[in-house]
Amino acid sequence: MNHTLYKNTKISFSNTGKGTTIVLLHGFLENKKMWKEYVELLSEKHHVVTIDLLGHGESDSLGYVHEMEDNANAVNKVLEYLKIEKAIILGHSMGGYVGLAFAELYPQKIRKLVLLNSTSKEDSAEKKLNRTRAIKAVKQNYVSFVSLAIANLFSENNRTRLANEIEKVKEEALKTPLQGIVASLEGMKIRKDREWLLQENRFPVLLILGKKDPVLNYEESLAQIEDTTAELVSFEDGHMSHIENKEALKTILLDFFE
Repeated sequence: MNHTLYKNTKISFSNTGKGTTIVLLHGFLENKKMWKEYVELLSEKHHVVTIDLLGHGESDSLGYVHEMEDNANAVNKVLEYLKIEKAIILGHSMGGYVGLAFAELYPQKIRKLVLLNSTSKEDSAEKKLNRTRAIKAVKQNYVSFVSLAIANLFSENNRTRLANEIEKVKEEALKTPLQGIVASLEGMKIRKDREWLLQENRFPVLLILGKKDPVLNYEESLAQIEDTTAELVSFEDGHMSHIENKEALKTILLDFFE
């Protein structure tokens, strides 16, 4: 594992394989370890970089608010450190928000963008209120908040079937420091709407959604790619397609990256 600095803050990353660079960005309460199986698969033909976003995994926290732009700049620091001029970006959930911020700040560095269980839309007023409630909840009972938050990412019918996998995700999530959780919730709450990036059709975009996603409304998510060249893949499950639909997702990603 390697690291570089962004604003004197340690940013941890992994770096495997050769070929076109694919950057994998995890979501809220996740870290770069979530991509282990995908790195093994993709690095057979590609150069794969995984990054711990601010306040997650082995990356340090920057402050009280981790804006998506700060995360995007941290990603760029890693690419500069590795002397990578252009990359495919894949972001899960919050990682997708960071990918979109990166695409706005560094459009010349994007080959393709994959939004995995993510959206270009900003938070609604209701979601912003829920973020504020979440900040209060995690400060009051950290373990309870994290455990419940993880379970609620999976579709209801998968919570028993994938009980072992859910426990592993919880174990990793519970390593996320309180400051990293609060700063990320604050950052997601104030993030910009970036639907216009998908409308401009500047680079190939793949949107992957779960029809029973407890976090993102499926019908609302479809609207953002109307009249665009973005490709859509829909699964019948929840917010964790990389676990709930693992084998199908691997095939889809290989096809899109080729």
